[in-house]
Amino acid sequence: MFSRLPFNTQKKFVIFGFVSLPLLLLLTFSYYPALELIRLSFTSWDGLSPNKEWIGWSNYKEVFANPAIFGVFKHNFAYFVVGIVQNIAAIYFAVVLNSKLKGKNFFRLLLFLPYILNGVAVAYLFGYVFDTTNGSLNYLLGQLGFDALSQTSWLGNESFVNYTLASIGFWRFMGFNMVIYLAALQSIPSDIYEAASIDGANGWEKFIHITLPNIYKIIELNLFLTVTGALEVFDLPFVLTKGGPAGASETFVMKIIETAFQFNNYGLASAMSVVLLLFVVIVLSIQRFLLNKKGD
Repeated sequence: MFSRLPFNTQKKFVIFGFVSLPLLLLLTFSYYPALELIRLSFTSWDGLSPNKEWIGWSNYKEVFANPAIFGVFKHNFAYFVVGIVQNIAAIYFAVVLNSKLKGKNFFRLLLFLPYILNGVAVAYLFGYVFDTTNGSLNYLLGQLGFDALSQTSWLGNESFVNYTLASIGFWRFMGFNMVIYLAALQSIPSDIYEAASIDGANGWEKFIHITLPNIYKIIELNLFLTVTGALEVFDLPFVLTKGGPAGASETFVMKIIETAFQFNNYGLASAMSVVLLLFVVIVLSIQRFLLNKKGD
């Protein structure tokens, strides 16, 4: 019966069929939960009671007025700083491995392998690396003669615990960023570099005037992923430090989980989630504005 319909009608049915299912899934699992999250953020729901008492903006006032909640955002700064360094290193390795280097495919695989490992497994792995007494890092430092550093508690010092955790993310995600940059570099025509060489340009000049402008949008994309990842980090501090020492490594996402599942304050946790979403949007909007302005 469907085959007897006019071709244009059949086409409309097919388009509607292909579009409606993704839209239905998007509305069911993305937009509806987001709207419900916003609604719950104005209540004092405990997660169990059928009654969701409306309390207005009280949860949002608590988020911004309580330094124990909003103040943990400063712990995410270390992940942002290390993420920027990670992108610089990824660009460097991408440029090197895009050249005529022997065994470059092996090195590409070697750098990308950490990304495919499970995040919890990586956290446990580095738990042994950073162990104060029996850790491989302190043992190596001791063998190299750095006796003062060989007794460092890398996960127990409030001053740099977040940078220690962020360095694990550096090791894990640098290869992923490198592959993205490498794909962008391979899309640049080699004729441009050959013409630049004929004009007498050196390697640095080629990088500044040819490579960077051509991968600028990819840099913007990776910075987007870096910023969102830095603001939403959870697994590494949760597994390795539980937010310690003395809450020094607790991230905002950990605070949301704790508020919801430990203190059963789903209304406040929902408000915190909305604040995180808005914060991500604001930071990314500023980043995009600055990068587009610089690109123009």
